Amino acid sequence: MREHRQIVERWHQGSASILVTLVRVQGSSYRQPGARLVVCKDGTYEGSISGGCLEADLLRKAAWLTRDGAVVERYSTLFDETDDIPFGLGCGGVLDVLLESVETAECQALLRAVDAALSGHEHMVATWLPRGECGMMRAVFRADSELVFASEGLSSEHLSEARMKCLHSAETGFSEISIERLVPPQRLFVFGAGDDAKPLVTMASLLGWSVAVIDGRAQLARKNRFPETNAEVILAPSVAIQQITSRDAVVIMTHSYEQDRDYLASLLPLRPKYLGLLGSRQRSSLLIAEAAAELEWSVSECCQYVCAPIGLNIGGEGPEAIALAILAEAQAYCMGKRNESRRLSADHVERYLATGDSRHYQRNQCGLDTV
Repeated sequence: MREHRQIVERWHQGSASILVTLVRVQGSSYRQPGARLVVCKDGTYEGSISGGCLEADLLRKAAWLTRDGAVVERYSTLFDETDDIPFGLGCGGVLDVLLESVETAECQALLRAVDAALSGHEHMVATWLPRGECGMMRAVFRADSELVFASEGLSSEHLSEARMKCLHSAETGFSEISIERLVPPQRLFVFGAGDDAKPLVTMASLLGWSVAVIDGRAQLARKNRFPETNAEVILAPSVAIQQITSRDAVVIMTHSYEQDRDYLASLLPLRPKYLGLLGSRQRSSLLIAEAAAELEWSVSECCQYVCAPIGLNIGGEGPEAIALAILAEAQAYCMGKRNESRRLSADHVERYLATGDSRHYQRNQCGLDTV
């Protein structure tokens, strides 16, 4: 999400030239379809589609590749001495990237949709990738399926099919008709503007999240306490609570027992996607018990919706380590990845060695080395 902010910013500045989108991955890849970068007129770029290896080649070739219009370029990260594609990166996958000029109506429509999504308005984008003599075409819909842009040449049948895919496709991706869902950034509401909130707000901002800091204490609820972030600082907690939905992440960390209790009782019925409560087990237990009594809920029901003690158990101490633990847990909850471990076991290693081809990962050459 942060890269979308950077790309849109360069577009608004008038310095964007070529938009590059990762549209298809076969095998493994550092980034997934939908990742983007923009090549700028001054020779720099914002965003990424790999770990940094492909960007250098794209930076050199983007203008030449798009001289006749949008194009899909393929990069192989498999090692093969006979492969014509000059990237044996050792990542083990094949990547297709779409390059298009920012000046085209299709790209302008996409960037407007990205910008709108960053402002909280979800959009769906259908893209017909260029093939042979057929150039790229695109349609953009609002979340309610209202059409806001369509390339010349798209028939009513094309648009009807795209609209149906936008409305009913459980998964998005890039195929014959590529459907992409542009969603607003994850929102984080931090109740408490103390010093330990600062690294949490900074880290969440680095992820591209939309962050609001709420504190009823005027001496703490000041924008200049959170420099270099786009965090909104709210002095009226009741106003912030009215904005919270089931898609949001919320952290309670005022260090005031009475405020934490009142916020917890107000927030539990909203059932945010993530609700974390800072404090010791004993303090949190008291807060949950009192909130349960006020709401006439069972303690078990309250515990079901509260993460306390807050944060993943990753060790360390100090505000930065605590912020990292909180944000990692919130990210896992918001992405539906909690309690999922990717740690290899000996059985995994043995199975991958038996079924894989190690030549795909050996004798690596990084594209950055050729700059």
